[in-house]
Amino acid sequence: MVNCIKTGIPAHNKMFEFERVHGPEDSHQVVFDEVKPLLTSLLDGYNVCIMAYGQTGSGKTHTMMGPWLLQERPGIQEVSQKEVQQGIIPEAAAELFRLISEKPAESYTVEVSVIEVHNNEAFDLLARDERGNATGQRRDVITTSSGTSEVVALTCEPVCSDSEVMQIVGSVLKLRAHCPTRIHDDSSRSHLIVTLTVSSKSPNAIALARRLQHAKVDMKRSLQKEWWSPRCRRANPAARQSSEELFASPASSPCPSPSLSPCPSPRPSISQAEFRTKLQLVDLAGSECVGMSGVSGSSLWEVSCINRSLSALSDVLGALAEQRPHIPYRNSKLTHLLQDAIGGDAKLLLMLCVSPTQRFVTESLQTLGLGTRARQVQKAPPRRRGNTLKVK
Repeated sequence: MVNCIKTGIPAHNKMFEFERVHGPEDSHQVVFDEVKPLLTSLLDGYNVCIMAYGQTGSGKTHTMMGPWLLQERPGIQEVSQKEVQQGIIPEAAAELFRLISEKPAESYTVEVSVIEVHNNEAFDLLARDERGNATGQRRDVITTSSGTSEVVALTCEPVCSDSEVMQIVGSVLKLRAHCPTRIHDDSSRSHLIVTLTVSSKSPNAIALARRLQHAKVDMKRSLQKEWWSPRCRRANPAARQSSEELFASPASSPCPSPSLSPCPSPRPSISQAEFRTKLQLVDLAGSECVGMSGVSGSSLWEVSCINRSLSALSDVLGALAEQRPHIPYRNSKLTHLLQDAIGGDAKLLLMLCVSPTQRFVTESLQTLGLGTRARQVQKAPPRRRGNTLKVK
C-alpha cells in the first residue's frame, strides 16, 4: 500500500511515518505527481482507488476537486493564477485520457458514474427522472457470485474527454448533501465516489487478429496462383478442390465457374473478452465531534452515520492488517461499495488531510492513527485483469 520514507509528524510524543508529507506551501501539481503513476497501472489492468480522509474542514474536497470547484459555484468571478491548478479528480481524468490517446485507436472506452453515500444509503447521482433531471435515486449494493461488489441499476455515462467527465461531475455536485457547522460553512454530509470504468481491448489481441487476417490473405493469394494455373488443375485437381473448401464460406454457394474469382473467404472469428478496470476517486465526509461542530436535530443522525461508516472503514483496514479470516465489508454501505478497492489486489492510495490547528489535535491523532493502520495492511501482489482470446 505504502512504502515508508523516514518522514514523520510528531504529536504528543508520537511519531507517524508515511510515504510523503505535504505542507500548505505545496501546490496541487506537487500532490498529483505522487498520484500520477497509478493512472498507468489502471491501463495496465489494475483497479485503483484514491481517497481523501480526515476531519471535517481539513481540506479533503479541496484536495480532490481543487479550485475547479470554485469556478462552478455562483458568485465566483475571478480565480487567481495560483488557483488555476486542479485537484486530484480533474487532474486524474485529464491524465487518463492523455494516456489513452497514446494507445491504439478504439482500444479503450471510458464510462463515469457518481455515487453519494448519505446516512448509510447509496444514491446514484446520475439517475434522471422522466424530464431528464438528475434526481439522485437510492440504489442497492450487492456482492456478485465472483465476490465483487456491484451497484444495481447504476447509471454510467460514456465519456470521451476529461472535460466531459468534469461537466458531468459538476452538474450533480449540487445534489450532494451539505450543511453549515461551526467548523465549516459548507460541510459535506456524505461520501462522494466518482468512478471511471475503463473497458479495454488488449492491444496484443488486436495485433494478433490483424496478423491472422494478413496471414490468411497472403495464403489465399499464394494458393490462388496454384488453383487456377492449368498445370496445377491437370496435375492435382484434388488439391485444388480441398483448397477451395478451405476458403469457401459455409453460408455461400460454390463458385459457378472457374473463370470467376474464388468466393470471398470469411474473416477469422475472434472472440475477445474485454477486461474492465475501475478508477475510484473518493471524497470522504469528515469525521466530526458534535461538541465542536454544534449540529442538532436531523444533522445529529448525519454525524452518527458519517462517524460509523468511517469506523467501519477503520475496522476493515484493521482486519486486513491483522489478516483475519473475516473482513467486515458489509458493516457499512461505504466499505461494501469500496470492497474491490480496499481489499483484494487493487491499488489503494489513502491521503490524510490534517488540520494544523491545535484545538483539533484529538481529531488529527485519530486521522493519523487510521493512516498508520492502513500502512500495516499487507496486500497480495496486484494481479492484472486477464483477457481471453479465442480463435475459431
